[in-house]
Amino acid sequence: MPLSATPYEERLTAPRSWWLMCFLVGVSMALILLPFGTLPTLGGLAGGTAAAAVVASSYGSVRIRVVGGHLIAGEARIPVSALGEAEVLDAEGARAWRGHKADPRCFMLLRAYIPGALRVDVTDPEDPTPYVFLSTRTPERLAQALHAARQNNTETPSNPAH
Repeated sequence: MPLSATPYEERLTAPRSWWLMCFLVGVSMALILLPFGTLPTLGGLAGGTAAAAVVASSYGSVRIRVVGGHLIAGEARIPVSALGEAEVLDAEGARAWRGHKADPRCFMLLRAYIPGALRVDVTDPEDPTPYVFLSTRTPERLAQALHAARQNNTETPSNPAH
């Protein structure tokens, strides 16, 4: 498999209800500026909606990818060779690992509005991070992509033709 192939990519976009809230922020700004006239009111509607939309969009722009032998989750870039087994978590399991089961040393890419998650052990003895917790809408696909990347990563170095 070529290094440029992406077996998995997901963008953790904000839920649809947040876009309605962005509009409501604009309406609130318009109401605040209503005593100053029509033009400031319309400016408040447009500016408040746009500002809230930028915040929602930037929060929802984080991506999870498995590419080139690495798991890239937000700002983190982890070689798949440093990862162990992945555990698919349903909504209840994810809630437990976000709460009372959580280790403060773990890396979390958390989006509470996404019910499913994947917990992957970190096997690198030099890394103090015990595991990676990733909110994802398709934890089974992500686990399969990590497994495939690990298999591909272990096969490539032993091949003398490369």
